Amino acid sequence: MASLPPNGLALVEDIRAQSRKLVRALGFMGGAFAGTELPPSSVHALIEIDAQPGISAAALCDLLRLDKSSVSRLLRKLVAMGDVSEMPDSADARIKRLTLTEKGRRRVALIHDYARSQVAGALERLDPQDHRAVLDGLTLYAEALAPAPGKTAAPSEILPGYRPGLIAGITRMHIDYYTRTAGFGRAFEAVVAGGLADFCARLDHPDNEIWTVLCGGRIVGSIAIDGQDLGPGMAHLRWFILDDSLRGLGFGRRLMAQALAFVDSRRFEETHLWTFDGLHAARHLYEAHGFRLTEQRPGAQWGSEVLEQRFVRRNARAVPHA
Repeated sequence: MASLPPNGLALVEDIRAQSRKLVRALGFMGGAFAGTELPPSSVHALIEIDAQPGISAAALCDLLRLDKSSVSRLLRKLVAMGDVSEMPDSADARIKRLTLTEKGRRRVALIHDYARSQVAGALERLDPQDHRAVLDGLTLYAEALAPAPGKTAAPSEILPGYRPGLIAGITRMHIDYYTRTAGFGRAFEAVVAGGLADFCARLDHPDNEIWTVLCGGRIVGSIAIDGQDLGPGMAHLRWFILDDSLRGLGFGRRLMAQALAFVDSRRFEETHLWTFDGLHAARHLYEAHGFRLTEQRPGAQWGSEVLEQRFVRRNARAVPHA
């Protein structure tokens, strides 16, 4: 057992007892789970396929931390029930891409309703000031239970271009992070999702590109260059975000390098990005890559008032656009 502080063994036993209580309360011991007749593994599979349409079976194994044979069995049942459809990958027919059918989407909607009601009912029994403590505690505990660094393969793929689930995946990362750190909500989610949808419709333009970091088929990081929305000669750096598990591993610098190499290859004169005050690590990265703060003012375009900032990187070697 790892080194423990005085009375640590008693704390461990108390946490184990509460964990067992949580497992029973959530229905993991059997019977109906999340308002369905399905076992927990199948419910989790449906939720992940809903979140990432087109996910592969191999990526689903990684997410659920189940072996290939177990996932194959549960997928066969979900396909037979009419909740999931399998399609061969366009580039490799050996890879099966998973999506929900209309029946599956209806089932997942009911699962979400049930789960939200379950959580909301529990929160109603607590003092509102304790709600954040619940989230923070569960987050810390879940992250501590995850495999230690080095026990699983680090994400190594940074790939350009669109992929199924991109809009939902990147929007989800933004709302998860900025709800927690800045208090942004519905307005921010709408701005992110709407902007991504518009941008993806323009990805065929040679001045536009997006890169994503993939871990087991799941999007865990992104950055984009929009070369159309600011006018001739100006690139807009957008949707730069990393999952917490990647911070400090160099993926931010790798994404930034990919994006700025694209900017320079397209000979943009300037690259602009908008952010807000308080994101110190991100600002350090921007400035290390030649961005300088050129403007700041109070604003509420993301749903809460913050000190909005614009950073600009100028490319002296660029050929001016006509």
